[in-house]
Amino acid sequence: MLSDRSRPVIEATLPVVADNIEEIATRFYAHLFGEHPELLDGVFNRGNQAEKTQQMALAGSVAVFASSLVKVPEQLPEHLLSRIAHKHASLGITPAQYDVVHDNLFWAIVDVLGAAVTPEVAAAWDEVYWLMAYALINQERGLYSARGVRPETVWRDWEVVEKVQETEDVVTFRVRRIDDRLVKTSLPGQYVTVQVPMPDGVRQPRQYSLTKADDGEHRQFSVKRVHDEGKPDGEVSNFLCDTVAVGDRLTMSLPFGDVVLDDSRPAVFASAGIGVTPMAGMLSHLAAAGSHLPITFLHADVDEASFALRHQVLEDLRALSGGSAHVWYERGAESTLPVEAHAGVMDLDEVKLPDDATYYLCGPLPFMQAVRSSLIDRDVHPRDIQYEVFGPDLWQADLATEETPGAERSGRHSA
Repeated sequence: MLSDRSRPVIEATLPVVADNIEEIATRFYAHLFGEHPELLDGVFNRGNQAEKTQQMALAGSVAVFASSLVKVPEQLPEHLLSRIAHKHASLGITPAQYDVVHDNLFWAIVDVLGAAVTPEVAAAWDEVYWLMAYALINQERGLYSARGVRPETVWRDWEVVEKVQETEDVVTFRVRRIDDRLVKTSLPGQYVTVQVPMPDGVRQPRQYSLTKADDGEHRQFSVKRVHDEGKPDGEVSNFLCDTVAVGDRLTMSLPFGDVVLDDSRPAVFASAGIGVTPMAGMLSHLAAAGSHLPITFLHADVDEASFALRHQVLEDLRALSGGSAHVWYERGAESTLPVEAHAGVMDLDEVKLPDDATYYLCGPLPFMQAVRSSLIDRDVHPRDIQYEVFGPDLWQADLATEETPGAERSGRHSA
């Protein structure tokens, strides 16, 4: 809880900090990497840095955390903290790194705001930082402890045993363990960080959802080649798709992620494009468990050929007595799959949704925003909506309801 001495200072200075937080975040990262270039090797995603999405996400998180301390002093924004803690744990972040971040962040604050950062202001924002840092450190310590690891031992090597071309742009990798260390079972919906050595020798981390239930020996994830017009091609996704072959080894973290399946309730999965990957993992778990719950799968894509993991997903749905599927294709309703096919964008008015369900969303932000709005209009409570973001979370939809109990949880990670 923020001290009585600091609360009025934060309340008074929050508008000017919020107005400048993106510039502060930009200066922070530039200074951080100048002082600690080793952090670009294995910790930070330089693609997100180039696109400035990481800077925007950091800025949003700090501003939201400070606002929460002022508006709801008795309650920390647990959903925001949980998402960040899982991401950090998947990267093996250590408590000592928070000291490094602190020093460089406060350098950036002073660099941008100058004389406005009086000793009183600096002390108040220092308190905000350490409240957030210690909350994250404690959560991350719990995550490491639950898995019986230390930050430096979240990593292990796996061997690629199968590489499947799902679509023109999506490749599935199946890997097997190659040592005798205990494999901690993943929760359905979680992800792993894959740490890939690039041609220049720098290791780059990326997070990928696990797309199949664990069997104790193997894990599976799918990678979409990134080549968006007007943006640099994804160096890791293209390297994995083009270069990594069966027999090669990949360094992967233990599974993390707080957007996980509640397998005690009916579920509705709504995905678009590569957003199908966490849904595939959840459906695989339900099929393996022999679930009899009503399960509704909704997916939007360009056309059937672009629908990654379609055969696995529908095979798992057929194994569920209460499973049903609807798809929407931009290029028309032509489909050879055992689904209800629709043309155009996803329209929930065309679907009968189960009662008392949990809703899981994953896909581009405009897609998730539209689906979430439609669900709210149908009186679905926000606490029953979970969403997963690929890349830094620039939406943070749960924060609209963060001040009331039961806000929905949010997701993580880099595609």
